[in-house]
Amino acid sequence: MTLWTSLEPVSTTVDPGGGATVRLRVRNTGDVVDEYRFEPVGDLAPWARVEPQSLRLYPGTTGTVEVSFAPPRTSDVAAGPHPYAVRITPTEQPEATVVPEGNVTVTPFTEVRAELVPPVVKGRLRGRPKLAVDNLGNTRVTASLAGSDNGDQLSFDLDPSNVQIEPGRAVFVKARLKPREIIWFGSKQERPYALAVQRSGVDPQSVEGTFVQRGFLPGWLATVLGMTLALAIAFVVIWLSYKPDVRSLATEQMTEVGATALPNPESDEPLAEAPKAPAEQAVPSPAAPAAGADDAAGGGSGDGGGGGGEDEAEKAEPAGPLPFRPGDGPNLFVEFAQVRLNTLKPDNPCRLTAPHTAGLMDEPTVAALKCFQTQNDERYDGVSVRTDGLGNLGRSTMTTLIMAHFGSTSPSEVQTGKNNWEVPWFNSVLLWASYTTVDDGVSTAQQLWLRTNMVYLRGEQKHRASAEANAATSTRVRVYQEGVGLPATGVADEKLFASLHAGRIVSQNDPGKVTAEDYPPAPER
Repeated sequence: MTLWTSLEPVSTTVDPGGGATVRLRVRNTGDVVDEYRFEPVGDLAPWARVEPQSLRLYPGTTGTVEVSFAPPRTSDVAAGPHPYAVRITPTEQPEATVVPEGNVTVTPFTEVRAELVPPVVKGRLRGRPKLAVDNLGNTRVTASLAGSDNGDQLSFDLDPSNVQIEPGRAVFVKARLKPREIIWFGSKQERPYALAVQRSGVDPQSVEGTFVQRGFLPGWLATVLGMTLALAIAFVVIWLSYKPDVRSLATEQMTEVGATALPNPESDEPLAEAPKAPAEQAVPSPAAPAAGADDAAGGGSGDGGGGGGEDEAEKAEPAGPLPFRPGDGPNLFVEFAQVRLNTLKPDNPCRLTAPHTAGLMDEPTVAALKCFQTQNDERYDGVSVRTDGLGNLGRSTMTTLIMAHFGSTSPSEVQTGKNNWEVPWFNSVLLWASYTTVDDGVSTAQQLWLRTNMVYLRGEQKHRASAEANAATSTRVRVYQEGVGLPATGVADEKLFASLHAGRIVSQNDPGKVTAEDYPPAPER
């Protein structure tokens, strides 16, 4: 052997996201000048670096290189000891390669992210949200789950209630929320709640959501029933108070006739002529007072019915603003659709080239939208027209408009770990396709992504924004797949892309709502 080596130290420790360095001493024990090349090998080789990468040594001389380790703060590098080695190859005698070995211990770190899907659930007797818990650390996480709310108005059933999550993995916890009191009459009530992820030695990590409890019967119906019951009681009281005393006068008069007209067998007097019963005697009818009561009841019922109709009109739940229709006020979402239609290929007959008002569902915008919906549905066997209505801009049509950006782009461009300008588009389309309520939180992300996408569509390439497809993106993919009946892999594939192109959305019959207000029609520059 013509080479002597020494690692100092042989074992070291490194924090994820930090760095550590060891020294490797090399001595040329041969009798010729030689150059030695250094190459790290082992599990940590992707995050190891040797400086300098080669040394030229004369016989009997010693040189030193530094081996540095910088593992990222991700789940890709597991906590614990990791053997490593440095392959040293002499240029003059390659067969005399030496591989000194050492050990690096990666310290553990824990990072847990939790997300409610969806953040708002609705129901009369129960709600069924899901809690996605992602382990972004490099060591296994064991946690217990619990639910709470203000006023103890809800009971919680979590399946499972305890989880063990490997590094880089995620679990879905099925939650069932059950109100302790049923709303029989009246409008819906919002009941805030929180699901907590509890790990040993750290504060609980809470995720807040809202359960919207609906009443079984509308409030106006209780008013109508109350009025009807009051009228029925009044009718009975009137009937009992003014009930007529009905007697048969015919029986009484027949008794009188019998007493005067029958002959006395011991008398010789001739029979007296029997008096006739009065033919015109008026007999009171038992129906007369009842008819008056019926008239009163009929009038009251008519008034009660009218009052119930007005209450129903006042308390009926207003329809959500989706889909946007001709005549709706300007907003950011319609403007994005206009920019998308305006930037279709020049030979596309659906391209919006006519003058139009930004963010407004005016006549040129509606005409271009009708053309695009029909064209897209024919091409992808889509459902946008059936879901939103021809010429309306709803969740299904927004999904197809955003997906028009991808064209023949491979789904692999938006899989977990990718970081490019396709990911913001992908995140945006998943939100539109998965959530029926675009609330303040979701709309913030939607506005950000739509503004970024519009800047890109307008050709300002210097503002082309990129994003990373991470565990949260995978969670959104899985939620969409479960919602439309695709295999819930959490990975973007051809079936997922085909479903989004076709405008298939979660809860296809739910048009969706936008509850945030005052969306500016023009993007910030």
